[in-house]
Amino acid sequence: MLRKLGYFALAFGLTLPVWAADNSGSISGYVRSSAGVPQMGAMVEVMSSALHTFRIFTDENGFYSARNVVPGTYTVKASVPAFLPNSREHVALRAGNSVIVNMTMSTLFDAMNIAPMRGPADEEDWKWVLRSAANRPILRAFGTNVKAEKDSESDLKGTVSFLAGSPSDGYGSSSDVSTGFRLEKSVFSTGVVGLQGNLGYGNGSPATVLRASYGHKNLNGSGPEVAFTMRRLASPDVSLRNADLQALALSTSDSITLGDILELKFGSELQTVQFMGRVTALRPFATADLHLSPDTLVEYRYATDQPDSRIDRGFDSAPADFSESGPHVTLAGSRASIERAHHHEVSVSHKAGKNTLQMAVYSDHVVDPSLTGVGEVSMENGNVLPDLYSGTFSYQGRDLDTHGVRILAQRKLSSGMTASVDYEYGGVLDLDNEQATLQDARDWMAIRNRHSISGKLSGKSSRYKTQWIASYRWTDGQALTPVDMFNASPGQSEPFLNFFLRQPIPGTGFLSGHMDALIDVRNLLAQGYVPVLGQDGRTVYLVQSARAVRGGLAFTF
Repeated sequence: MLRKLGYFALAFGLTLPVWAADNSGSISGYVRSSAGVPQMGAMVEVMSSALHTFRIFTDENGFYSARNVVPGTYTVKASVPAFLPNSREHVALRAGNSVIVNMTMSTLFDAMNIAPMRGPADEEDWKWVLRSAANRPILRAFGTNVKAEKDSESDLKGTVSFLAGSPSDGYGSSSDVSTGFRLEKSVFSTGVVGLQGNLGYGNGSPATVLRASYGHKNLNGSGPEVAFTMRRLASPDVSLRNADLQALALSTSDSITLGDILELKFGSELQTVQFMGRVTALRPFATADLHLSPDTLVEYRYATDQPDSRIDRGFDSAPADFSESGPHVTLAGSRASIERAHHHEVSVSHKAGKNTLQMAVYSDHVVDPSLTGVGEVSMENGNVLPDLYSGTFSYQGRDLDTHGVRILAQRKLSSGMTASVDYEYGGVLDLDNEQATLQDARDWMAIRNRHSISGKLSGKSSRYKTQWIASYRWTDGQALTPVDMFNASPGQSEPFLNFFLRQPIPGTGFLSGHMDALIDVRNLLAQGYVPVLGQDGRTVYLVQSARAVRGGLAFTF
């Protein structure tokens, strides 16, 4: 009898793991700071008094995932150096289900405003934070005063950049020599005040842009932000008086998370432009992210302006780039117009290990699109807006209505390198007449469907801290506009061959910050130039992206 019971216990012990795996679930989510910054390398513990404790670490996006978790009730605890530990109790996991638990980490200054009185049981967590923060700001408590040793991670952050090169993005593009700056200051524990701007030098009066912003993180997870932007560009024709372009923009945005499943981001920007008359435009925008599972995301996106590709791709070292921060102004019959657009997009993204796959469908309606031209022209015919600082100009294209699809495949090759391949199909503007002149080119424009494929490699060297991005985007025919011009996915890239390099300069460690060398090259091979005949008989070109080479230094503190 005892032998039979022993056999039965042995068989039950062997089959229990298999049964548990078939009925197991997963617990996953994101670990972010109160300002919404992902925390890479955060330790997450999934604990139960009766079952095994899982210990995992977050990736570069602050994402963690505990798989094959036996159904039960768990406590999820996240620990990050220089932050207070955060835990979520009574997390119920049913067989075969997936639970999303997002964690928001707070600093001591946040806790002083919102946290209740701590009991003796919490003292050990405080000691762990202080011991593990050897390379972070160390907090020391003396009675009721709290002091923080100064470190590189200060609540005041800023960048000053000095760039020079060829501005080749049409009227309002960056000057051939410019100085940019950006400052951010944490206030009231959960708020951030920002000030950024750019001063460009050329033949006329300096071109300037200044932006002031304030963002706040509420306890319910929402993040409202308000910003005010002022721009002033010198007149494109020195013979015109009081014809400088002046633009003001007021933007507001907010974000809300509902039940760790649905994330909403929405806002609008009111633009008013004074240039040969007054033009006003309201530009709303919104996104809705539905997390079907820890690895599957469905997103709806609505936009009324082209994305600022420099900011979206992390190129924050050259702030306030005129050509990518709008407004896009053109002339037609000596009347100024602002590019107006409506972009609708639905995408599904799935992550499997190191691979990410995204499929999207979109619909675009663009009125008075701003096209880029290369060559010397004048304002005499009232249809061309030249750039005072270079041989480029802006030209008003025909209205664009199109639908398209996008397929993106991305793979993380190593801890410091990511590769992506992006396929797009949709409508572009093209010229039907090879002998068209610049004066009547708009009348000869037509919408043509094109295929586009782009490949991009990006990475950061762990030894030399070099950040680099190389991309090439090919289109199967002549085009004046890119396919899917509102693409803001991780696979987005400028047309044709492009390089970006950011290299920390050795020997600047004695400074309170660090200094970087910057190189930004666009359309290196000058591809996609469509010739048209100018008014004076010389040939000029309409392009998707003009060749530009810019470089300089950036000091970050």
